Order: sequence, then structure tokens, then C-alpha cells
Amino acid sequence: MTRLMMLLFSMVATTLMGVGVIIALTTGFDTLKPIMLAAAVGFVLAVPVAWLIARKLA
Repeated sequence: MTRLMMLLFSMVATTLMGVGVIIALTTGFDTLKPIMLAAAVGFVLAVPVAWLIARKLA
């Protein structure tokens, strides 16, 4: 299940980080700090999300 989670993590992290950056940009936060914070939050949230998806698939 760990290999499946790592494979899913690469896709889930990219998606959540992108969504976070898009949300930051559309709400008017267009400086580096909010964009990096949104990307970091997406990266951190991707770990449990990928684990849950892998658990449901396995």
C-alpha cells in the first residue's frame, strides 16, 4: 500500500498545490509569501488524502 500511496501522492500533491495557488491568486494574494503558503498547505494536505485514497483502493 505504501507504493500505491507514493504514486497517488505525486498526483494528489500537484493537484492540491495547484488549487491552492489558483485560489490565492484569484483572491488577490499575488505576492510570494501567500502563494508559497498555499502551495505548502496543499503539499501537507496531500499526505492524508493520498493515504485515504490508497486505503480505499487497496
